[in-house]
Amino acid sequence: MPALPTPTRRRQAALALAALLAAGSAAAQPLRADPARAADYIVAVVNQELVTNAEVQQRMAAFKREAGQGGAALPADDVLKREMLETMINERAQLGHARDSGLRIEESELDRAVGAIAAQNRVTLAQLREQLQRSGVDYTRFRSNIREQMLLERVRERDVNARIRITDAEIDALLATRGSGAAPPEFNVAQILIAVPEGAAEAELEARRARAEQALARARAGEDFAKLVAELSDGAKEQGGALGLRTAERLPDLFVEAVTPLRGGSVAPQLLRSGAGFHVLKLVERRDGGMMVTQTRARHILLRTSAQRSQADAIARLTELRQQVVASGANFAVLARQNSEDGSAPQGGELGWASPGQFVSEFEEAMKGLAPNEVSQPVVSRFGVHLIQVLERRQQAVDRKQQRDIARNMLREQKFEAAYLDWARDIRARAYVELREPPQ
Repeated sequence: MPALPTPTRRRQAALALAALLAAGSAAAQPLRADPARAADYIVAVVNQELVTNAEVQQRMAAFKREAGQGGAALPADDVLKREMLETMINERAQLGHARDSGLRIEESELDRAVGAIAAQNRVTLAQLREQLQRSGVDYTRFRSNIREQMLLERVRERDVNARIRITDAEIDALLATRGSGAAPPEFNVAQILIAVPEGAAEAELEARRARAEQALARARAGEDFAKLVAELSDGAKEQGGALGLRTAERLPDLFVEAVTPLRGGSVAPQLLRSGAGFHVLKLVERRDGGMMVTQTRARHILLRTSAQRSQADAIARLTELRQQVVASGANFAVLARQNSEDGSAPQGGELGWASPGQFVSEFEEAMKGLAPNEVSQPVVSRFGVHLIQVLERRQQAVDRKQQRDIARNMLREQKFEAAYLDWARDIRARAYVELREPPQ
């Protein structure tokens, strides 16, 4: 079973239209902050791929727009520019790796992707060309961007999954912790995250450590944790920073080790350090496992996010679709066929019967809280933003093979992020990168 149905590549490419229209519009406007640098120039060479200043500025503008809509604090412009440039260098390195490894997108595949974009935007191919031309985007460049998006998705899917190794011993160990037909304990952990940018200077690292130590001291002194999250955390602020009830397999090992000895309502005594930054943890609730399994049949609409289509834009669009279903009686399946960027779209978003552990945790937690026929608010996961409708539930006996499949999915989900980060670092380390100064 997949962790979540993977979106088809041609529907993934539908995001390119909004991205390129935004890029064309942005490129048509000079940079007002520094007239001397208004002309575009190359800021980095990655193998044989180029990163231009205009591209970095567009990425920064998209990030600021989304952060502003979400009410998040923004880093200084020089820090943000460095982070956006590093992200784009990684993308170019991965793109070069995809081409060097022999991956290709056939013209017929690209034609189907472009046709899907036109159809989803309810225009003909001729009208699509006209829209692009009015926005200052060359049609050949448009197709090239779609091809690159498809290549990146394909190489990540291939290489990261190939790195994840799950042994029978790991599956046996996980099943042993669950007991015979018993669900494992669940932890609801809240966190204050003080993020540390990759490659941060020592002075910046120490400043952020001091900020995290202050947050820990205040939390241990009894200050309201949710208020500290709202004031200090660089992570999610909803629900007071709580991640929701999750089994140990769906939490980082350092989180599990820190909260296992705690009672509900207690703050972990030590500051934790991970690749993301510093963490202050509170165990909100712990539930010991019960008998399983409740299976759920649901459907969803998925909108993918990117640097050009912000999370806030996707949430706003799905909120509109939810209103059509809840207030106007629109058919969820029809809306899924018309809007969802997922392989389940032709089936009206149907995901079939799902056992616990089949979906990523954010999706599953939201789904568990819905009554039959209820439609969720937009739900964010690493795949994008979802609108979920539960159709029905049932109690179902799970045989040994199904239990092992569930355990395998949990282990794969647990290992995915680390496998992706390791792969991305390896690709970056092998790439030739030349940074260039702006023209004087």
